[in-house]
Amino acid sequence: MSGDIKRGTAEMTAAMLISGTIGWFVVMSGQPVSGVVFWRCLFGALTLLVICGTLGLLRPGILTLRTFGIAVFGGIAIVLNWLLLFASYSHATISVATTVYNTQPFMLLVLGALFLGEKITATKLFWLVLAFVGMMAIVQAKPGGSGDTSDGYGLGILMALGAAFFYALAALAAKWLKGTPPHLIALIQVATGMLMLAPMTDFSHPPADLGTWAILMTVGIVHTGLMYVLLYGAIQRLPTHLTGALSFLYPIAAILVDRLAFGHALQPLQIAGAAIILIAAAGMNLGWSPRWLRPRALQS
Repeated sequence: MSGDIKRGTAEMTAAMLISGTIGWFVVMSGQPVSGVVFWRCLFGALTLLVICGTLGLLRPGILTLRTFGIAVFGGIAIVLNWLLLFASYSHATISVATTVYNTQPFMLLVLGALFLGEKITATKLFWLVLAFVGMMAIVQAKPGGSGDTSDGYGLGILMALGAAFFYALAALAAKWLKGTPPHLIALIQVATGMLMLAPMTDFSHPPADLGTWAILMTVGIVHTGLMYVLLYGAIQRLPTHLTGALSFLYPIAAILVDRLAFGHALQPLQIAGAAIILIAAAGMNLGWSPRWLRPRALQS
């Protein structure tokens, strides 16, 4: 294994494990979702500002007005994604919300077909249908385990689906920004989030204890600034199939954190649905093709 592959694997693993713990920090902060996202954007922006300055990305001429506008559009989408995903935790548990959120590749598939002219092949359609089957299994499941409640379960799933949709919009914007430094895109996104959420944030009653501030700073600095650096570093070093494979550490870590920290155990039908969605997403990301869908020439 080459040095780049080893380093990229370590970076991607760290990025996904960090992402898998964010639900715990959001819940433990005890803050309104809009407040959590605002402080995430603020501390993330400060971190990314230092990173972009160090990398020399703040000099004039890097961005055109068009690329800046697309980056702002992506920022609006990513902030709506965070708001919906974090809000879904209290309704459908971190495990279920994160699993449903991993339908995002299929949202991007449809958006790519609509706006980029990308073709939906029979194989991609198969994985899309399979993911829908998994989704229906989760929808039909009854929440259970310590602290679970059926109140708002369907709403939580809808929120997670909405989060996946807005993430796909942000990913679509990123496709239009090919060649633009990703750390600079991230800085514009979180700065956009600050402006969006400032009017909704109650500055007259900020968090009162150091523990809450430590949690919010961690979400901004570690789960945003550091995670972006690790993720983009990994993407630059790893082949696509390995990046896709390692991305499944995120939902696995989130499910384990939810179980260990909050005692939320997936029920049998939820486990089946989650497994189907993750297998379908893996098939999409890694380019798997069922044997009966392959051209005959490839099967011989």
